[in-house]
Amino acid sequence: MRHYFCRLYRSAKRQLHQRHFGAFSVSHNNGGFIGGGQLGYNYQFVPSWVAGFEADVQGIAGSNGNATVTSSLANPNFPTQPLFQTATVSRQLDWLGTLRGRLGLLATPTFLLYGTGGLAFGGVSATTNITQVVANLANTGPYFSLGNLNNARVGWTAGGGVEWMFLPNWSLKVEYLYYSLGSVSYALSPLVNNVAGTFPLSIALPRSSTRFNGNIVRAGIDYHFNWAPAPVVAKY
Repeated sequence: MRHYFCRLYRSAKRQLHQRHFGAFSVSHNNGGFIGGGQLGYNYQFVPSWVAGFEADVQGIAGSNGNATVTSSLANPNFPTQPLFQTATVSRQLDWLGTLRGRLGLLATPTFLLYGTGGLAFGGVSATTNITQVVANLANTGPYFSLGNLNNARVGWTAGGGVEWMFLPNWSLKVEYLYYSLGSVSYALSPLVNNVAGTFPLSIALPRSSTRFNGNIVRAGIDYHFNWAPAPVVAKY
């Protein structure tokens, strides 16, 4: 089975306090390829309607992407010492699975139009790096903050597709799914502005947030196990 994966949405934001002002918002779209397998069951309960369920899981290649934003901020308490800051964020979907019901209408005895929806789950990871520097301030250099996330998420998915039964036990399908694994927020290491040999001028506790959602367009070929004697022509 071959699947094609496209479009991820990412945003990373942080809140700054004391001498640290503003928030970053970074958006990035990227695509990749996925491959896996599925199991399911179909039941044709009236001449033109098919109901069933499907479970699938797939690994994902090429979904990793990163984006960088750089900005400068005026410091209202110290107008001659603006703040320069850079944030780099990355996000990746490592694998994705779904458990879905589906309901379809047979346009012809071998051509099915269907909608589908249910549970989505996947492994995700994200990283945020922040660098800041205060201009025109002696005895201080860049200071940094870093955080990462790596866990499994559960959400939902919905979509639809078409399936063609080209042989009694074989079908070809093209399917679209939207999935959402929800939003997460994770803490970064303290962002500390030190003057050499003295105490910190400021300390901030940044957080980064991201949303794991996207669109899948995939094609696959399925083999159908018919527990009754195989029909002479293809049939669901």
